[in-house]
Amino acid sequence: GFTGCGMDAHPPENLYPYTVSRPIYSNPTFEEDNERQAREERTLRERLSRTCGSVWTRQALKVVKGVFPVIDWLSRYPIREWLPSDVISGVSTGLVCSLQGLAYALLVSVAPVYGLYSAFFPILTYFLLGTSRHISVGPFPVTCLMVGSVVLTLAPDDHFLLPGNGTGVNGTEADGIVVDVEAMEAQRIMVASSMTVFLPIQVVMGLLQVGFLVRYLSDPLVGGFTTAAAFHVLISQLKIVLSVPTNNHSGCFSILYTLIDVFTNIRQTNRADLAAGLLTIVIVMAVKEVNSKFRHKIPVPIPIEVIVTVVAAGISYATELESRYGASIVHSIPRGFAPAQPPNTELLWNILGSSFSTAVVGYAVAVSVAKVYAAKHDYTINGNQELIAFGFSNVFCGCFSGFVASTALSRTAVQESTGGKSQVAGIISAVMVMIVILALGNLLEPLQKSVLAAIVIANLKGMFMQVTEVPTLWRQNRADCFIWLATCLASVVLGLDVGLLAGLVFEMGTVVVRTQFPACSTLGNIPGTNIYRNMKDYKNIAEVPGIKIFKCNAPIYFANIDYFKERLRVTVGFDSVRVFKKRNKALKKIHKLIKKGKLRATEVSLGVDNKGFESEQDSGRESGQVEDGDWPVPEVEVRVDWALELPVRVSVPKVQIHSLVLDFSAVSFLDVVAVKSLRLVGRTLLLVPYRACSGMAAGRCECICTHSEPKTFGGWPGVKKGSKEATSLQEKHQGQTDILQKVQGLDC
Repeated sequence: GFTGCGMDAHPPENLYPYTVSRPIYSNPTFEEDNERQAREERTLRERLSRTCGSVWTRQALKVVKGVFPVIDWLSRYPIREWLPSDVISGVSTGLVCSLQGLAYALLVSVAPVYGLYSAFFPILTYFLLGTSRHISVGPFPVTCLMVGSVVLTLAPDDHFLLPGNGTGVNGTEADGIVVDVEAMEAQRIMVASSMTVFLPIQVVMGLLQVGFLVRYLSDPLVGGFTTAAAFHVLISQLKIVLSVPTNNHSGCFSILYTLIDVFTNIRQTNRADLAAGLLTIVIVMAVKEVNSKFRHKIPVPIPIEVIVTVVAAGISYATELESRYGASIVHSIPRGFAPAQPPNTELLWNILGSSFSTAVVGYAVAVSVAKVYAAKHDYTINGNQELIAFGFSNVFCGCFSGFVASTALSRTAVQESTGGKSQVAGIISAVMVMIVILALGNLLEPLQKSVLAAIVIANLKGMFMQVTEVPTLWRQNRADCFIWLATCLASVVLGLDVGLLAGLVFEMGTVVVRTQFPACSTLGNIPGTNIYRNMKDYKNIAEVPGIKIFKCNAPIYFANIDYFKERLRVTVGFDSVRVFKKRNKALKKIHKLIKKGKLRATEVSLGVDNKGFESEQDSGRESGQVEDGDWPVPEVEVRVDWALELPVRVSVPKVQIHSLVLDFSAVSFLDVVAVKSLRLVGRTLLLVPYRACSGMAAGRCECICTHSEPKTFGGWPGVKKGSKEATSLQEKHQGQTDILQKVQGLDC
């Protein structure tokens, strides 16, 4: 039976011991006693007919609601309770969406107006297909930068240089070389929108119900990746704040090359842009701190980005910063929407890999944020449906010259903190963006680009603050800390797409290492309790005499079975195969003594057959751990007390335990290799009993011992004490006393 107790946290007087007593089963015996029944198997045709029948009858509405969640929640929408809050939240979020769209377009290296498109179109589709009530769908800095790196790779400035001595209508002059700006912007937005349209991988993943694959992006990996992305964003916007010319760099060491260009041309810094950028960073970050500190007292967060943008645009227009000081401004924000256009299929193979990594990152970030607010407001989201929603949103957005949509943490926080209850707030925010596109866009044309870049930088604080997680991860789990550091370093040095892949490979490597070298421990008993803990963790702990309790804290499979057996060997203190070979060697020598007449043995049964283990000899030979010559045969097996001195000169390792307990409570699975190895371990341990009367090997054979003191050895089985036969045997071995005294280890 087993003895247990209540929770460890209770004092001993409140513990109620309990006893569970049941037979020890083998798997075949358990299934036979409990009458295991076969599961009903249906053919594919039966399952399809049953599924289709239920779809077109009782579950048709449920399927439609699953595809379009808006039908379910909008029909139950409490207008009087939620609509006022959603309107206020939508107006506030819409203003932030507009400004972040303009700012994040700089990360994609396209005209700011396309950022407004990216803040408008995805919301419409997500409203119909999404399951989160609170996230604000639109541009996200990390995904924008990933798209921007592809844009700069496929459409760099060098591809649009024209010889000339002056500046044309559609070009800018630089050292006698004219850049065809219009053609460059057209090609870049074609690359960005095509990459966005080629994100139906999200839809495919959602339809295949494989949203769980994103779980492989652990929190440490995402934290390290987004922190590295924050560094990339900071460096990319630094050149805009300083307004210095730089070359376009992407890929490995792009941050280093950009910094070299910035410091090489630092003397060309535009003071008006630098002053506006620094002032914007300071003001925005300061007001955001006020919003965060007094969020419980302020009913609506101060829309500092909106205020700063309006003021900066007014100052730039009034003081004519572009003509007087050469400031870089937004210039043109055309009214209305760009016509829909198909993607360029020729770019497919050039952007397919980057599209996949961008899709995964965008989805992982969006779902992570959605889960946080779903838990806070007590509702659930469907991860696979979110994949479908974002996939269609990106396809729809890309067809109208937008770029990849996800969600921004700061924008979602605004939508939730201003009272947003549902995606009705998202629709109202889209209406606000539409108003900017159709009517108010031209008012922002004098706005300095350095102000937009400063808004982007000010919103990176949350990402940079993730660095403070590193010391905590180091204390809690160093493997997770290494994942964070490796992903961050790889993403900074190698670029975001390659860095993400490298971080994922490193994460998988740590999983393999942690399972290949699992934490194994020897458990001991806390005196006075039935609690067992690691012997190394407590001072007041005792090991049960003659028993070893071995615990493994990981799955056991082909990669770690050798390590498991080595740790088990160290725990028990002997190598069972070596002990078995040595004992067999000793038994053979004892057999020679028997043949010489010094000992006489009578053959009996080879012991009880254990149904849990079949074909010991075959298994041993298959594994290669026990040679054919090492297997004992009936005529040389004797029962020996191996703890005492032997009558032969063979060094046999001592076995100090009689029982071994394997604690597999933390073992989640075993593979075929592990099962075979554990079977062999069990067989070899069964062949090495603690004493002759212990274990499965006891009673396999008996020996007849002779000695001048029959009382000590109990005589000979089948020989009557004091008979002529007994006297003859005693006389026969008279004079061999000193040899026979060494046979005290023989249990007769």
